[in-house]
Amino acid sequence: MKLIDIIMHLDKYLSVIISTYGAWTYALIFMIVFLETGLVVTPFLPGDSIIFASGAFAAIGSMNLFTLYILFIAAAILGDTANYSIGRKIGTKAFEKDYKYLNKDYLNRAHSFYEKHGAITIVIARFIPIIRTFAPFVAGIGEMHYTKFISYNMVGGIMWVSVFLFGGYYFGNRPFIRDHFSYVLIAIIFISLIPAVIGFIKGKKSTPECED
Repeated sequence: MKLIDIIMHLDKYLSVIISTYGAWTYALIFMIVFLETGLVVTPFLPGDSIIFASGAFAAIGSMNLFTLYILFIAAAILGDTANYSIGRKIGTKAFEKDYKYLNKDYLNRAHSFYEKHGAITIVIARFIPIIRTFAPFVAGIGEMHYTKFISYNMVGGIMWVSVFLFGGYYFGNRPFIRDHFSYVLIAIIFISLIPAVIGFIKGKKSTPECED
């Protein structure tokens, strides 16, 4: 419940964090984005929301936009790289053993998504919660060539951060959005899930029915 409350009122919490910890706030939000993309056990962290909220605070001078841009891109790219390396290290054993903190349903879902969309998944997955965390891990398990992975990783990371950070910077302080910020965060999460929902529906339609 505490986590849900933080996500729902992230703008208020971030304001308190900034006023209390000052420059250390940059380190905190860097770690949130890094961990959300870098560890398969932390897909619940609010990456999209924290980037958008930070952009809104940068617009009113509470944070530096350029510093945020560099930090978030670094966190996104390094996070995916770490996840890829872990997946490559563990290998196919991740599918064979029952890890306590590894949700196999999420893992298999990401694997299916990756198999269908190929390497471009590394870019597409950036905008889809849960899949975003597991896609680089699966790429590592599948031993995707590192040069190819890092290229898509960088493109996806830059696109993801740019959309949410500048979205927050230019629109986060508009009266309607500011007064309904909690709903905006829910909308961001919902919109991020749309590609996955569409893919699921298409997959259902394309699956042939079993004959009697």
